[in-house]
Amino acid sequence: MAGALEQRAVTAAAAVARAGGLRLDEAVVIHSASNVLVHLRPAPVVARVMTGTVALHDDPRRWLSREVSVLEFLAPSGLAVSPSSLIAPGPHCHDGLWMTFTEWIPDVEPPRETEPAAGREDPRGLGRILRALHDELRRFAGELGGLRELREDIERLLGQLQAADAQERNAIASLREQLAMLGAAVFESRLPAQALHGDVSLRNLLCTPRRRIWNDFEDTFRGPVHWDLASYVGSFRIHGATEHAVHQMLEGYGWDDSGALAPFLAAQDVYDEIWRRYDRQRRRPI
Repeated sequence: MAGALEQRAVTAAAAVARAGGLRLDEAVVIHSASNVLVHLRPAPVVARVMTGTVALHDDPRRWLSREVSVLEFLAPSGLAVSPSSLIAPGPHCHDGLWMTFTEWIPDVEPPRETEPAAGREDPRGLGRILRALHDELRRFAGELGGLRELREDIERLLGQLQAADAQERNAIASLREQLAMLGAAVFESRLPAQALHGDVSLRNLLCTPRRRIWNDFEDTFRGPVHWDLASYVGSFRIHGATEHAVHQMLEGYGWDDSGALAPFLAAQDVYDEIWRRYDRQRRRPI
Protein backbone atom coordinates (compact mmCIF):
# COMPACT_ATOMS: atom_id res chain seq x y z
CA MET A 1 0.00 0.00 0.00
CA ALA A 2 2.80 2.42 0.91
CA GLY A 3 4.51 1.77 -2.44
CA ALA A 4 1.31 2.40 -4.38
CA LEU A 5 0.71 5.66 -2.50
CA GLU A 6 4.27 6.77 -3.18
CA GLN A 7 3.79 6.11 -6.89
CA ARG A 8 0.53 8.08 -6.83
CA ALA A 9 2.40 10.97 -5.22
CA VAL A 10 5.11 10.90 -7.92
CA THR A 11 2.52 10.77 -10.70
CA ALA A 12 0.49 13.60 -9.16
CA ALA A 13 3.55 15.83 -8.65
CA ALA A 14 4.68 15.24 -12.24
CA ALA A 15 1.22 16.03 -13.60
CA VAL A 16 0.96 19.33 -11.72
CA ALA A 17 4.53 20.26 -12.68
CA ARG A 18 3.89 19.69 -16.39
CA ALA A 19 0.58 21.55 -16.23
CA GLY A 20 2.44 24.46 -14.62
CA GLY A 21 4.89 24.63 -17.49
CA LEU A 22 7.86 23.08 -15.71
CA ARG A 23 10.31 21.15 -17.85
CA LEU A 24 10.43 17.64 -16.44
CA ASP A 25 12.81 14.85 -17.42
CA GLU A 26 12.57 12.75 -14.28
CA ALA A 27 10.59 12.73 -11.01
CA VAL A 28 12.71 11.21 -8.24
CA VAL A 29 11.61 10.42 -4.69
CA ILE A 30 14.16 11.89 -2.28
CA HIS A 31 12.25 11.13 0.90
CA SER A 32 9.19 9.08 1.75
CA ALA A 33 7.67 8.90 5.22
CA SER A 34 4.67 10.87 6.46
CA ASN A 35 4.96 12.88 3.22
CA VAL A 36 6.59 12.13 -0.12
CA LEU A 37 9.23 14.56 -1.42
CA VAL A 38 9.82 14.48 -5.17
CA HIS A 39 12.70 16.21 -6.99
CA LEU A 40 11.40 17.35 -10.38
CA ARG A 41 14.63 17.10 -12.36
CA PRO A 42 16.31 18.95 -13.96
CA ALA A 43 14.51 21.89 -12.34
CA PRO A 44 15.66 22.92 -8.84
CA VAL A 45 12.16 22.22 -7.56
CA VAL A 46 10.84 19.80 -4.93
CA ALA A 47 7.21 18.77 -4.60
CA ARG A 48 6.15 17.87 -1.07
CA VAL A 49 3.07 15.69 -1.38
CA MET A 50 0.91 15.12 1.70
CA THR A 51 0.20 11.43 2.25
CA GLY A 52 0.14 10.47 5.92
CA THR A 53 -0.16 13.92 7.52
CA VAL A 54 -3.27 14.87 5.56
CA ALA A 55 -5.25 13.01 8.25
CA LEU A 56 -4.29 15.71 10.75
CA HIS A 57 -6.04 18.59 9.05
CA ASP A 58 -9.68 19.33 8.39
CA ASP A 59 -8.75 21.70 5.54
CA PRO A 60 -5.42 20.82 3.85
CA ARG A 61 -5.64 23.81 1.50
CA ARG A 62 -5.79 26.24 4.41
CA TRP A 63 -2.89 24.59 6.24
CA LEU A 64 -0.66 24.49 3.18
CA SER A 65 -1.56 28.07 2.27
CA ARG A 66 -0.34 29.08 5.71
CA GLU A 67 2.90 27.16 5.15
CA VAL A 68 3.53 28.92 1.85
CA SER A 69 2.82 32.34 3.37
CA VAL A 70 5.31 31.71 6.20
CA LEU A 71 7.96 30.47 3.75
CA GLU A 72 7.44 33.55 1.57
CA PHE A 73 7.89 35.73 4.64
CA LEU A 74 11.08 33.90 5.66
CA ALA A 75 12.63 33.79 2.17
CA PRO A 76 14.70 37.02 2.48
CA SER A 77 16.26 35.76 5.72
CA GLY A 78 17.66 32.55 4.19
CA LEU A 79 16.64 30.65 7.33
CA ALA A 80 14.21 28.30 5.56
CA VAL A 81 13.63 26.69 2.20
CA SER A 82 11.94 29.12 -0.16
CA PRO A 83 8.77 28.58 -2.17
CA SER A 84 9.57 27.77 -5.78
CA SER A 85 9.95 30.71 -8.13
CA LEU A 86 9.69 28.47 -11.21
CA ILE A 87 6.15 27.24 -10.62
CA ALA A 88 3.30 28.49 -8.44
CA PRO A 89 4.14 27.09 -4.99
CA GLY A 90 0.56 26.10 -4.34
CA PRO A 91 -1.17 24.52 -2.66
CA HIS A 92 -2.18 22.22 -5.50
CA CYS A 93 -4.38 19.14 -5.51
CA HIS A 94 -4.26 16.29 -8.03
CA ASP A 95 -5.79 12.83 -7.75
CA GLY A 96 -6.87 13.68 -4.22
CA LEU A 97 -3.31 14.50 -3.11
CA TRP A 98 -2.29 17.94 -1.84
CA MET A 99 1.16 19.36 -2.49
CA THR A 100 3.38 22.43 -2.46
CA PHE A 101 6.53 23.29 -4.43
CA THR A 102 9.74 24.61 -2.88
CA GLU A 103 13.32 25.20 -3.96
CA TRP A 104 15.73 22.27 -4.31
CA ILE A 105 18.58 22.54 -1.78
CA PRO A 106 21.71 20.91 -3.24
CA ASP A 107 24.42 19.20 -1.22
CA VAL A 108 22.19 18.22 1.68
CA GLU A 109 24.21 15.85 3.82
CA PRO A 110 22.49 12.51 4.55
CA PRO A 111 22.07 11.41 8.16
CA ARG A 112 25.11 9.64 9.59
CA GLU A 113 24.23 6.22 10.92
CA THR A 114 27.20 6.06 13.29
CA GLU A 115 26.82 9.48 14.90
CA PRO A 116 23.78 10.95 16.65
CA ALA A 117 22.46 13.90 14.65
CA ALA A 118 22.56 16.05 17.77
CA GLY A 119 26.32 15.53 18.00
CA ARG A 120 27.26 16.85 14.59
CA GLU A 121 27.43 20.45 15.73
CA ASP A 122 27.84 22.43 18.92
CA PRO A 123 24.46 22.07 20.67
CA ARG A 124 24.61 25.75 21.57
CA GLY A 125 24.83 26.49 17.86
CA LEU A 126 21.71 24.44 17.24
CA GLY A 127 19.94 26.40 19.95
CA ARG A 128 20.97 29.68 18.33
CA ILE A 129 19.59 28.47 14.99
CA LEU A 130 16.15 27.94 16.54
CA ARG A 131 16.33 31.29 18.33
CA ALA A 132 17.12 33.03 15.03
CA LEU A 133 14.05 31.41 13.46
CA HIS A 134 11.82 32.48 16.35
CA ASP A 135 13.18 36.02 16.30
CA GLU A 136 12.33 36.26 12.61
CA LEU A 137 8.91 34.62 12.95
CA ARG A 138 7.97 37.02 15.76
CA ARG A 139 7.37 39.65 13.08
CA PHE A 140 5.02 37.46 11.03
CA ALA A 141 1.53 38.96 11.16
CA GLY A 142 -0.29 36.63 8.76
CA GLU A 143 -3.24 34.41 9.63
CA LEU A 144 -2.38 31.21 11.49
CA GLY A 145 -4.20 28.71 13.67
CA GLY A 146 -3.65 28.52 17.41
CA LEU A 147 -3.40 26.03 20.25
CA ARG A 148 -7.11 25.23 20.18
CA GLU A 149 -6.90 24.25 16.53
CA LEU A 150 -3.80 22.17 17.26
CA ARG A 151 -5.68 20.24 19.92
CA GLU A 152 -8.57 19.65 17.51
CA ASP A 153 -6.13 18.19 14.99
CA ILE A 154 -4.60 15.86 17.59
CA GLU A 155 -8.07 14.78 18.73
CA ARG A 156 -9.06 14.17 15.10
CA LEU A 157 -6.07 11.88 14.67
CA LEU A 158 -6.80 10.14 17.95
CA GLY A 159 -10.37 9.53 16.77
CA GLN A 160 -9.06 7.64 13.75
CA LEU A 161 -7.20 5.04 15.81
CA GLN A 162 -8.80 1.63 15.59
CA ALA A 163 -8.28 -0.79 18.46
CA ALA A 164 -7.61 -4.39 17.47
CA ASP A 165 -8.04 -5.72 21.00
CA ALA A 166 -8.75 -4.74 24.60
CA GLN A 167 -5.13 -3.78 25.24
CA GLU A 168 -5.18 -1.29 22.39
CA ARG A 169 -8.56 0.07 23.51
CA ASN A 170 -7.11 0.73 26.95
CA ALA A 171 -4.02 2.38 25.48
CA ILE A 172 -6.14 4.69 23.30
CA ALA A 173 -8.37 5.56 26.26
CA SER A 174 -5.26 6.40 28.30
CA LEU A 175 -3.98 8.72 25.55
CA ARG A 176 -7.33 10.48 25.47
CA GLU A 177 -7.22 10.99 29.25
CA GLN A 178 -3.65 12.30 29.13
CA LEU A 179 -4.56 14.74 26.38
CA ALA A 180 -7.52 16.05 28.39
CA MET A 181 -5.37 16.50 31.50
CA LEU A 182 -2.92 18.70 29.57
CA GLY A 183 -5.63 21.04 28.33
CA ALA A 184 -5.28 23.85 30.86
CA ALA A 185 -1.47 23.88 30.97
CA VAL A 186 -0.85 23.58 27.23
CA PHE A 187 -3.80 23.95 24.87
CA GLU A 188 -5.49 26.67 26.91
CA SER A 189 -2.22 28.37 27.85
CA ARG A 190 -2.21 32.16 28.19
CA LEU A 191 1.52 32.41 27.61
CA PRO A 192 2.64 34.95 24.97
CA ALA A 193 2.14 33.55 21.48
CA GLN A 194 3.88 34.07 18.15
CA ALA A 195 4.27 32.29 14.82
CA LEU A 196 6.07 28.96 15.29
CA HIS A 197 7.54 26.25 13.09
CA GLY A 198 5.22 23.73 14.71
CA ASP A 199 7.33 20.60 14.16
CA VAL A 200 10.86 21.50 15.22
CA SER A 201 13.20 18.54 14.93
CA LEU A 202 16.67 17.75 13.69
CA ARG A 203 15.17 15.94 10.68
CA ASN A 204 13.54 19.22 9.63
CA LEU A 205 16.84 21.12 9.83
CA LEU A 206 18.66 20.45 6.56
CA CYS A 207 22.44 20.42 6.73
CA THR A 208 24.66 21.57 3.83
CA PRO A 209 28.41 22.28 3.82
CA ARG A 210 27.66 26.00 4.17
CA ARG A 211 24.59 26.34 6.38
CA ARG A 212 21.57 24.79 8.05
CA ILE A 213 18.10 25.45 6.66
CA TRP A 214 14.70 24.90 8.24
CA ASN A 215 12.28 22.76 6.25
CA ASP A 216 8.69 21.45 6.51
CA PHE A 217 6.49 24.22 7.91
CA GLU A 218 3.27 22.31 7.27
CA ASP A 219 2.36 22.45 10.98
CA THR A 220 3.08 26.15 11.49
CA PHE A 221 0.74 27.83 13.96
CA ARG A 222 0.69 30.60 16.57
CA GLY A 223 1.53 29.62 20.14
CA PRO A 224 4.12 29.86 22.94
CA VAL A 225 7.74 29.19 21.96
CA HIS A 226 7.55 26.44 24.60
CA TRP A 227 5.94 24.17 21.99
CA ASP A 228 8.84 24.37 19.53
CA LEU A 229 11.43 24.13 22.29
CA ALA A 230 9.80 21.01 23.72
CA SER A 231 9.73 19.48 20.24
CA TYR A 232 13.43 20.26 19.80
CA VAL A 233 14.31 18.75 23.18
CA GLY A 234 12.40 15.60 22.26
CA SER A 235 14.21 15.36 18.94
CA PHE A 236 17.61 15.74 20.63
CA ARG A 237 16.78 12.90 22.99
CA ILE A 238 15.49 10.64 20.22
CA HIS A 239 18.76 11.20 18.36
CA GLY A 240 20.82 10.12 21.33
CA ALA A 241 21.85 13.47 22.81
CA THR A 242 22.90 13.55 26.45
CA GLU A 243 21.04 15.72 28.94
CA HIS A 244 24.14 17.91 29.05
CA ALA A 245 23.83 18.49 25.30
CA VAL A 246 20.13 19.31 25.71
CA HIS A 247 21.05 21.83 28.41
CA GLN A 248 23.67 23.38 26.12
CA MET A 249 21.11 23.69 23.32
CA LEU A 250 18.70 25.50 25.66
CA GLU A 251 21.55 27.78 26.77
CA GLY A 252 22.33 28.57 23.14
CA TYR A 253 18.69 29.46 22.60
CA GLY A 254 18.75 31.67 25.68
CA TRP A 255 16.34 29.56 27.73
CA ASP A 256 16.95 29.09 31.44
CA ASP A 257 13.69 27.59 32.72
CA SER A 258 13.54 23.95 31.65
CA GLY A 259 10.80 23.30 34.21
CA ALA A 260 8.42 25.50 32.24
CA LEU A 261 8.70 23.06 29.32
CA ALA A 262 7.46 20.06 31.33
CA PRO A 263 3.75 20.15 30.32
CA PHE A 264 4.69 20.84 26.70
CA LEU A 265 7.11 17.90 26.71
CA ALA A 266 4.30 15.73 28.06
CA ALA A 267 1.95 16.97 25.33
CA GLN A 268 4.59 16.23 22.69
CA ASP A 269 4.98 12.69 24.06
CA VAL A 270 1.23 12.07 23.84
CA TYR A 271 1.05 13.55 20.34
CA ASP A 272 4.03 11.46 19.18
CA GLU A 273 2.50 8.26 20.52
CA ILE A 274 -0.83 9.00 18.82
CA TRP A 275 1.00 9.64 15.55
CA ARG A 276 3.12 6.48 15.83
CA ARG A 277 0.01 4.37 16.38
CA TYR A 278 -1.78 6.02 13.47
CA ASP A 279 1.24 5.63 11.18
CA ARG A 280 1.51 1.92 11.96
CA GLN A 281 -2.20 1.55 11.34
CA ARG A 282 -2.13 3.26 7.95
CA ARG A 283 0.78 1.08 6.81
CA ARG A 284 -0.92 -2.21 7.61
CA PRO A 285 -1.66 -4.34 4.56
CA ILE A 286 -5.29 -4.18 3.55
